[in-house]
Amino acid sequence: MKILICNDDGIRAEGIRVLAESLAMRPEHEVYVVAPERERSATGHSLTLHKPLRVEAVAPPGNVKGAWMTTGTPSDCVKLAVMEILSSPPELVISGINHGSNLGGEVLYSGTVAGAMEGAFLDIPSIAVSQLTDNKMVMHYATAAEVIQRLLEVYPKAHLSKRSLLNVNVPNLPFSELKGTRITELGVRLYDDRFEKRVDPRGRSYYWLAGEALDADEAENSDAWAVMKGFVSITPISFNMTDRKTMEKLTHLPELRTMVDHRNHDAVHHQHAYKDVNKEH
Repeated sequence: MKILICNDDGIRAEGIRVLAESLAMRPEHEVYVVAPERERSATGHSLTLHKPLRVEAVAPPGNVKGAWMTTGTPSDCVKLAVMEILSSPPELVISGINHGSNLGGEVLYSGTVAGAMEGAFLDIPSIAVSQLTDNKMVMHYATAAEVIQRLLEVYPKAHLSKRSLLNVNVPNLPFSELKGTRITELGVRLYDDRFEKRVDPRGRSYYWLAGEALDADEAENSDAWAVMKGFVSITPISFNMTDRKTMEKLTHLPELRTMVDHRNHDAVHHQHAYKDVNKEH
């Protein structure tokens, strides 16, 4: 299988190295890496439009066939790799292993998930994988790499919907200590966001965004609940964020259907004007 790996932690991050080396050890895998030259966390699905993108080949780790770093975002990396760098499209895009979780609403900001979503946009099966940190000094990236190895064995049977991906979050534990796997939905994953106002040496104010995740009140079928309990969370995600319940409600509001109907609007306006004139007399 021809696999493209990207991330948002940068080409030199340990997570992407461990994942690439692990997958490339299997003779059935042909692995390529295209990643940002520096950390691009929380860039969401942004693309570089107003300046040129530069690409530089780097020494590939282990048995990886080729590796490149770019000045772009994770989405740029995947688009460039598929359309320009690789001689033929990959059969699978994997984004990660991210340093830290991508749970609940975090997926909207995540460069890791965006990299996988770009693959999905291009009709390529895609996976995003993230490892919790839990403020521990040791990161068990080998655990997440082994999870992905085993997931690839069953992935062809998943038959995902068109332009969807799997968002995988792995507890920061040795593989033997994982409690199992849960198929989950996105949780809430709120933050107690706050800005710290500071002053630079020249007396000018600046702001630094800070805050911690609030893990309370997560449903038991959510990704956040699963990983906090020691389970690997696998969440299918689609870019189509249509709220279908509200869509159904809105279709039954006649005012919305006719609010830009000029004839109807003019008739109503004329009716109101006529009533106002009659009141004056």
